[in-house]
Amino acid sequence: MNFYACIIATEILNGRRIDKHFEFLKNALAKYGHELTASFIIKDNEELIKNIYTLIKNDKKSVMFSFGGIGSTPDDLTRAIAAEVFTSKPLQRHKKFEQDIVDRFGDEAYPHRIYMSDLPVDSSLLFNPVNNMSGFSLKNRYFFVPGFPQMAHPMISAAIEEFFSEPDEKYRLTLLAQTSENTLVSVMKEIPSDIELSSLPILGEDKVSVEISLCASDKSHVQNNFNLFTKYLNELKIPYSLI
Repeated sequence: MNFYACIIATEILNGRRIDKHFEFLKNALAKYGHELTASFIIKDNEELIKNIYTLIKNDKKSVMFSFGGIGSTPDDLTRAIAAEVFTSKPLQRHKKFEQDIVDRFGDEAYPHRIYMSDLPVDSSLLFNPVNNMSGFSLKNRYFFVPGFPQMAHPMISAAIEEFFSEPDEKYRLTLLAQTSENTLVSVMKEIPSDIELSSLPILGEDKVSVEISLCASDKSHVQNNFNLFTKYLNELKIPYSLI
């Protein structure tokens, strides 16, 4: 699966808040050997949210964790946009969530808070351990939680543990060569697209070096392609070390 984060928070972009979601999600996924494919921090803007959701939906292997915008104030746009993009149907009152809101707030559930229970069709609730005001998910692939880290993070941790705890094992080989990355471009072009290639130049005061790293799930496939680099470096008598 390809994992995406969508952090909807104008207040992060204008500096009123500091993002705490990216680091949390990266670590929560890494616990099971997963990595993020992309992370977006975007404004509370209807067109922008719709475009990002659509981009993610178009990835057949996508899993999305969306933070923010599921409340009942006018700037909370997530529920309606999620319904449009992921179900092509209008919002529908979720009876269990409706009752949870009434149980917690009584008469103060009306006229505004109750709208939090208007969710995309076939939504599943994500338990909120702080105040039982749920997040929701669609198809066990798209997860929508509040912007508050103390509420959002337990929901996301529970979802990852339930649906994505099967380890995604990968094998990585890395070397540090005492040359510029330009020297190794011809070898890089031989690496197949199913192997993750990383080339990181390192600039010192009096020398340059490059860190080459290959990663994939097939150990022998990685080793065979990694050998292309070591063979080439040995032929040119360029010093390198394995990391």
